[in-house]
Amino acid sequence: MDLQLTGKTAVVTGASKGIGLACVEALAREGATVTGISRDPANLAKAQEQFPDLTFAVEAVDLTDADATKAVFERIGVPDILINCAGAARRTPVDELDSKALHAAMEAKYFTYMHATEAVIRGMAERGSGAVVNVVGQGGRAANPLHIGGGAANAALMLASVGYAKAYAAQGVRVNVINPGTTRTNRVDEGLEAAVRATGKSKDELLAEMVRDVPMGRFGEPEEVANVAVFLASPQASYVTASIITMDGATTAGI
Repeated sequence: MDLQLTGKTAVVTGASKGIGLACVEALAREGATVTGISRDPANLAKAQEQFPDLTFAVEAVDLTDADATKAVFERIGVPDILINCAGAARRTPVDELDSKALHAAMEAKYFTYMHATEAVIRGMAERGSGAVVNVVGQGGRAANPLHIGGGAANAALMLASVGYAKAYAAQGVRVNVINPGTTRTNRVDEGLEAAVRATGKSKDELLAEMVRDVPMGRFGEPEEVANVAVFLASPQASYVTASIITMDGATTAGI
């Protein structure tokens, strides 16, 4: 299928690794002109080195800073596509959870997405076209005592995303959400460390339990999430907006 992305401009946040980097690769291979954003210039340089056959620009910026985010998008311009993957709320056992951890979760996950979205969505509306895909996470739907702060941020992102979708639908802007379940990124290790502290079980034991909980019998891969994100961002999904797509291998299996 031709996703009709040749010549389109795209920005991916959280682009130095994991799902974000997979989205950069997929967009670039489809012919889009891509800029990847992440906080760490060294990680961005490593990301570029992984794909010597691809050309994509990078910008190092901390998206928790609203002014810095606005400034970087003023340099880039309003893209045709924005895929948000930046920011990850740290998993915290409930006995360690406090107001500082809750604020940090919102800053890391909710505001990084909102700052990037706010920087472009009105420009997209003025132009009459644009697609935003927010890669959020099932933690906003399924309560996890290790992920209360991050889950709350995810839930808020889902509501904000569909709210923006409804607000700007008439101006040709589409906003959709993907909720991955456990995906094979470094986030798995970080979550395991919190679970070890909370349960006293070993990482190997916990990892085996996590895999058993997935009906498909495996974790998702970043490339699988990226394939759906890029489709949603493409003209082939032109009537899809305000949708929340679950990608968790039938773990929740809810309607």
